[in-house]
Amino acid sequence: MWDMKPNAPVEYRGEFSPIKTSSPDIQLCEHLPLLAKQAHHFSMVHGVTDYGRATGDHHAGYYYNLTGHAPDDTFRIQGNDRRPLSTDWPHMGCVVGTRRQGKGKLPDVITLPHKPSKLPYTRPGQFAGRIGMEFDPFFLNGSLEAPLEFSAPTLTLSAGSNPQRVQERKALLETISKMRRELDYDESVRNYSRQQQRAFQLLSASGTAGAFDIKSESPATIERYGGTVNGTSLLMARRLVEASVPFITVFWKENEAIATRCKSAGGWDTHGSNFACLRDYLLPEFDRSFSALLEDLHQRGLLEETLVLVTSEMGRKPQIGDPRSGGPSGAGRDHWTSCMSVLMAGGGVQGGRTHGRTDKHAAFPAEKPVGPEDITRSVYHAMGIDDLDAVDPLGRPYNLLEEGRTLSDLFV
Repeated sequence: MWDMKPNAPVEYRGEFSPIKTSSPDIQLCEHLPLLAKQAHHFSMVHGVTDYGRATGDHHAGYYYNLTGHAPDDTFRIQGNDRRPLSTDWPHMGCVVGTRRQGKGKLPDVITLPHKPSKLPYTRPGQFAGRIGMEFDPFFLNGSLEAPLEFSAPTLTLSAGSNPQRVQERKALLETISKMRRELDYDESVRNYSRQQQRAFQLLSASGTAGAFDIKSESPATIERYGGTVNGTSLLMARRLVEASVPFITVFWKENEAIATRCKSAGGWDTHGSNFACLRDYLLPEFDRSFSALLEDLHQRGLLEETLVLVTSEMGRKPQIGDPRSGGPSGAGRDHWTSCMSVLMAGGGVQGGRTHGRTDKHAAFPAEKPVGPEDITRSVYHAMGIDDLDAVDPLGRPYNLLEEGRTLSDLFV
């Protein structure tokens, strides 16, 4: 996609060719023609590496890249059985939510269109962890079958409910919570009570549900984003930016219809038929929807004040052929945590630039290596967050991210 090596041996360079973009410093894959026209709006960070600190599993990759903290030994012992813990380091968006307050009545941190991955294998790193569940994201659910319909379980009234019944239920729960606090008022109870309070405030606020009504967009706009659940999720993200929500995360929704063909869950984990799956499914959908987001934000004057980040839990093995899918004949690519690329746009990031360089096979960083902690630190910098001091439930001070450096050369 991002880090083309056209002069590498065929078993590394693959089937795709690079194309020119609107930036002389950036080349993209030939199957990203719409995004190529937007290259002057974004910069590429090449050579993002885990420094050997991750495990190669999805759980560890999610955790490292979403929190900026290397996974601990529990990830090595449990692998993809590792569950989210209340002591985990927080998702960077949840940290932003503690430091930046939205101007409207919507939550400060919203995730859509799903919560990876399927139970019981929920990915760690996407929650507030040690800073408290009151700062967990609010989740919007979307589906492949009905891409224009989003639901927020926290904000959904059951049949027969009305504002009066909501207030009555609130009063009852407050009474129960008061009794519980008198018996055992610990931090978890306090966090849960605060989360309940926020949910009721949202349910009671006029216009809250309307903010999630994607159908109010024009047919032309929906079509420009592609009309898929991933496209409409990015369109929803633009709406939430307009509504002054400080942090929005869109997790790519997998299509199980292509899972067998790609030896994956139906997404970017292409253990088999890497090039066919990218060419026929993944790249066209991403190219259309993500280019629409950048174009839309720019035209509305929002891009300069909105940081847009495209990242993942890992890269793909440079040499084609995953043993689990038939080797070279299976044309798949295994996990690769030693090197990947990250896209950054807006929020003070200068467009059309590259940071770092990889070796001739895009296997390892060759110049200016970057860790996930540096990306996270740069996100905080773009959000104007310098104070990362926190206090644990026992009143002991700690820092939310001591490691990492801002990628200063990317910012205006």
